[in-house]
Amino acid sequence: MAIPEFVQELRARVGHAPLWLSGVTALVLDEAREHLLVVRRADTGAWTPVTGIIDPGEEPAVAGAREVLEEAGIRARPVRLVDVRTLPPVTYPNGDVARYLDLCFEYVHLAGEPYPADGENTEARWAPLDDLPPMNDRFREQLATALGGDPAATFRA
Repeated sequence: MAIPEFVQELRARVGHAPLWLSGVTALVLDEAREHLLVVRRADTGAWTPVTGIIDPGEEPAVAGAREVLEEAGIRARPVRLVDVRTLPPVTYPNGDVARYLDLCFEYVHLAGEPYPADGENTEARWAPLDDLPPMNDRFREQLATALGGDPAATFRA
């Protein structure tokens, strides 16, 4: 996975010490809200929505749209904030430790057909909502919230 330049600069100073980072999850739905954009991660083989790290000073919803374009070749417009949560610590194969504040947004597809655009994923495709590939509980919860009809974002108390 590509490591953002600002994270590389931090790692040069702090080594493998835990970093607190802001991340984004992009739930991209087609216009009919019948399909979800999913990618298969190159590092783990897991199916997920597009996810990524928010650059310093970048608007979170803009970061999600950027990640969708970079990773899947899709132009998408943010619709709303769906979910905010803290993720468990992650230890990467090189020993780096990070913990993420995840901001999950719903997006609507504007243009493009999905493909693995930047090497972070081996596959990218539209999946019917009634036949999604295996995904972890977090992504299923976030999708259920997006589709649930309540315009308010969910938060953990």
